[in-house]
Amino acid sequence: MMNRVPDAEVLLTPREVADLFGVDPKTVTRWAKAGKLTSIRTLGGHRRYRKSEVDDLRQNYFKSQG
Repeated sequence: MMNRVPDAEVLLTPREVADLFGVDPKTVTRWAKAGKLTSIRTLGGHRRYRKSEVDDLRQNYFKSQG
């Protein structure tokens, strides 16, 4: 079953997410595999991440880093 994303939902690439956190894109993929982020697959098989979910993770990530 495929996850459907509302048209208005903003999706980010692994590189965009990595840039927000200052990490390597492979780290973002590991986070998804560990369940920290939900990835959505494009028709071409590429991962995308919901911006709203990334924003929530960023708040917690930088609190724990501070």
